[in-house]
Amino acid sequence: MSTVDFDKTAKDYGTHRAGFPPHLVERLQAFGVGTPGQTILDLGTGTGTLARLLAQAGADVTGLDPASAMLDQARVLDEDAGVRVDYRVGRAEATGLPAAFFDAVTAGQCWHWFDRAAAAAEVRRLLKPGGRVAICHFDWLPLPGNVVAATEALILEHNPSWDLGGGDGTHPAWFADLAGADFTDLESFSFDVAVPYGHADWRGRIRASAGVAASLTPDKVEAFDAAHAALLAKTFPEDPLAVPHRVWALVGRKPD
Repeated sequence: MSTVDFDKTAKDYGTHRAGFPPHLVERLQAFGVGTPGQTILDLGTGTGTLARLLAQAGADVTGLDPASAMLDQARVLDEDAGVRVDYRVGRAEATGLPAAFFDAVTAGQCWHWFDRAAAAAEVRRLLKPGGRVAICHFDWLPLPGNVVAATEALILEHNPSWDLGGGDGTHPAWFADLAGADFTDLESFSFDVAVPYGHADWRGRIRASAGVAASLTPDKVEAFDAAHAALLAKTFPEDPLAVPHRVWALVGRKPD
């Protein structure tokens, strides 16, 4: 896939992209992640969708991302939500943050963008002994004949190099990433939700994706968006759409 720059999608990302459902934090808390008073680093934080939920749960959260425009959107959304996260520009593989400082490190919807072995080693360095790591994803589900499958096919028509479609919302290869960095007690969980998207919001959500505005030129984004609007009007006229998603998380522990 061509070079991806999420700075170009920051406004659509912040406006239209549904964040993790709050129930995720309840599930993470059962594994010792996201409890009140914890010091947490959220890698690849983007517009702060996971960081904000953790802050709302009472954690002291730092959010790290290389895209400064995404962090600007995160600050606006945090102000609207009445929470504060300490956002910093940086990379997951070399954060520059102090060793053995954090009770937990999270990564939401971003692990696949990292040098995963380097990021796992950096997470281990950052965590206190006994600290927890949680890799979380919130993926749309392309099912036969549904709006997601049709949208993915349209993305491929306009961007044949896009290679992130066709997933089932699970990421078993990441067990090896954490095991290779000597994390223990590895465990995953998942649950499915239907996210309501109006046509305008679904179009904005897709423009914000890696396969569209983050990698195509503005004229090609405009052409895609027009084709997407026509597809929705003709084939999926219901508004809002009920878009199936899967939440998946992998949790591990740094040994004492």
